[in-house]
Amino acid sequence: MNVRRQLIPAVATTAVTALGLATLSACSGASAAGNTSKFDVVASFYPMAFLAERIGGSHVHVTTLTTPGQEPHDLEISPQQIAGLEESDAVLYLKNLQPSVDAAVAQSPVRTKIDAASLTTLEEHGNEVGGHAAAHDTHEGEESGGKDPHLWLDPVRYAQVAEGVGKAFEKADPDHAADYRKNTAALVKKLDDLNTRFKDGLANTRTKVFITTHAAFGYLAERYGLTEEAISGLDPESEPSAARVKDLETMAKADGVTTVFYETLVSGKTAKTVAGDAGLRTDVLDPIEGITKKSRGTDYFSVQEANLKALQQALGAK
Repeated sequence: MNVRRQLIPAVATTAVTALGLATLSACSGASAAGNTSKFDVVASFYPMAFLAERIGGSHVHVTTLTTPGQEPHDLEISPQQIAGLEESDAVLYLKNLQPSVDAAVAQSPVRTKIDAASLTTLEEHGNEVGGHAAAHDTHEGEESGGKDPHLWLDPVRYAQVAEGVGKAFEKADPDHAADYRKNTAALVKKLDDLNTRFKDGLANTRTKVFITTHAAFGYLAERYGLTEEAISGLDPESEPSAARVKDLETMAKADGVTTVFYETLVSGKTAKTVAGDAGLRTDVLDPIEGITKKSRGTDYFSVQEANLKALQQALGAK
């Protein structure tokens, strides 16, 4: 089940159909995905590209379909990008996150197709994730949730995906298998260390509850014994009901919540409105769907460290 848009954008459908009629020429520039001397990998968006680059090292040429600053769920893949996908050696994507990518991958002759969602477990998440919040009613019409795709925000799940990607690279490019194993092990070690820092840093806090604009941090909350209360569920573009906003205000007082978090790629207007009405502060919690000048870090690890500090401050870590 796709938690954002159910319909594949028309441009993607048209482009995929066109590829069935003729083989398109090689791309050039930043969107060039194939025909290099390296193992050519197309990654759907930043968390996938980060894995491909860290695991592949100097042996891979990685192309990302989602440009920095672009909301990945809104991607409408272009005919040029699909042509590059056809000429690549592998594609690394997260099924059910980007419908146009799913459609292109399904019809592509790419030999190695790596679905990150198949390398770990996904869960159903709705507006509330975790079990430490004060009890409150769920109102009719609110989003009930779906398979949560935000697995990369949990270092443990992300490490599981990394291991699966490493094995896929070894199989597809056996000449460099030893290096892929070495790079994967190093990445998993760093993710294990990050998990330890989160676990220790959030073990003793004044409250266990935090509010976000949408439920991107459910896996992270579950991993570290927290409760995420999302204003708009899994879809950041959906509008919360008046009853939901009232519930959040009541819950914030009961659970000692201090902060409403918003994201770098989505407007913080709703978060600021809810925070203002409830007398709370706002801060950024980055879902790391892309790295931009607004990001509090230059890569996955540095942004996660910034997220940890923001959570520690909001939750009153001791």
